[in-house]
Amino acid sequence: MRVDVLTLFPEMLDGVFRTSILGKAQEKGIISLHTVNFRDYSGNKHGTVDDTPYGGGGGMVLKPEPIFAAVEDLLEKAGHQAKPRVILMCPQGETFSQKKAEELAKEEHLIFICGHYEGYDERIREHLITDELSIGDYVLTGGELPAAVVIDAVSRLLPGVLGNETSAVTDSFSTGLLEYPHYTRPVEFRGWKVPDMLLSGHHANIEAWRREQALKRTLERRPDLLDEVELTDRDRKTLEKLRRLKDTDGGLE
Repeated sequence: MRVDVLTLFPEMLDGVFRTSILGKAQEKGIISLHTVNFRDYSGNKHGTVDDTPYGGGGGMVLKPEPIFAAVEDLLEKAGHQAKPRVILMCPQGETFSQKKAEELAKEEHLIFICGHYEGYDERIREHLITDELSIGDYVLTGGELPAAVVIDAVSRLLPGVLGNETSAVTDSFSTGLLEYPHYTRPVEFRGWKVPDMLLSGHHANIEAWRREQALKRTLERRPDLLDEVELTDRDRKTLEKLRRLKDTDGGLE
């Protein structure tokens, strides 16, 4: 996969792209990450990429010319026929989710546009992008940090990126549920012990315990997710039991 990020502040992302999982994925040749300063496409000696909004109002608006020129140059250099997804990071966009990450992980080329100032010229939305994404209902100073979040979530789904290929499959939200709790050595720490089930060596029972714990955690913390999950008959019986416990005891502990 190739990922290009259009930004006025490439230094915000260059360090992120060189470290940890993203850095290793690039070393393996699984993903190729690039930053593009669209000020280089301003077409004027001052490098101006924004202007005052028509109709008045506060703030500055990103001009369409530099962003169109940057994307079109990337498309020409890429030379492939498959059209990339051009993603605008914006508070007005679709809320990013694990499902969206899985969708984007199937693409060969992603282009992210990170804005600053008051907003984008609307013609960028209407005639250039394929997706608008937001990472939550709040406003940041720019799109770089949200783009990094999306890129990280997408890249870890690519085959070979994670050392353990099952990690991404069992992550929270990948199954529709929050992930079950994890434990490691020592068996006992400050009087707190690892659940006996995880020490039993009985894999089928451990998997059943983990599924029940995932259902329990989701019911406690994100019950809204249960409406979207494909549940088995056993899952439904488990949830009925957990709900009874909650109603009786006021909690699931």
